[in-house]
Amino acid sequence: MDIPGLGAVEKDEDTGWYFSDPVVVAVLGGDECEIVLEGYDEDERKEDFHAVIANFLAASPDVLREADEALFRYYKDYEEYWLEEGNEPIATAEELWQRVWFGSEPMVSRDDRGDKAIYVSVECGCDWEVEHGLQIVFKNGLQITKLGPYDGHLTNVSAYADDSLDGVIYRSHK
Repeated sequence: MDIPGLGAVEKDEDTGWYFSDPVVVAVLGGDECEIVLEGYDEDERKEDFHAVIANFLAASPDVLREADEALFRYYKDYEEYWLEEGNEPIATAEELWQRVWFGSEPMVSRDDRGDKAIYVSVECGCDWEVEHGLQIVFKNGLQITKLGPYDGHLTNVSAYADDSLDGVIYRSHK
């Protein structure tokens, strides 16, 4: 099957997910990634997926920097453990981004619980919280709307069943 923006994709019969061939993703530092689509076959508005894929692949690394404050708050919540291991404090969000390893399989899916938008979720690793890593979620492939330890949820509203978290990028765990 061909999907606009990705070309030929292969379906994993066990999960029903589609996997693209590796493509360069500028927002993730130019890394090559296999874009994964979840729920594509069942979706009645496939053109939403196509638009989000195009947005995500066109996004620049500057999009990450718009979430600097949220990333730094995430680090600060776990800083004591980082320092206990004999590490030096990290002073800036720029340094934090240098300590993130982007995942190679961004997942494109529709939020079936909340706003019904299409999101791209990237499971990453980070130096300061190796156990839970880092999840970065891009709404419509355009902007980061959720960031923090990986929990698989696309929004904080759905993660915590709390509508007051609408618009919250990072929810402190302290």
